[in-house]
Amino acid sequence: MSDKRKQVEPIPEEFGSYEEAAEFWDTHDTSDYPESFETVAVESELRRRRYEVEIDEDLMKVLTARAQERGIAVSQLVSELLREKIRPAA
Repeated sequence: MSDKRKQVEPIPEEFGSYEEAAEFWDTHDTSDYPESFETVAVESELRRRRYEVEIDEDLMKVLTARAQERGIAVSQLVSELLREKIRPAA
């Protein structure tokens, strides 16, 4: 058995463009460069979830106009209206 080690091309000091960097990494394996990367701890938490709901075009036009009048986003207006409508009776 011969102990032939894989010849690894060095990472360029600088790439001329994002495309050049993409081309390099498309043809090279990051696992060949363990000394060039460091482990980073990342914490993340979802604060809000967003849902998509279909709305009739005529209703969307009204919602958009009212939101513009109030200077708020349509999504904020819709959330407010729904909260008012489904608020449990006290």
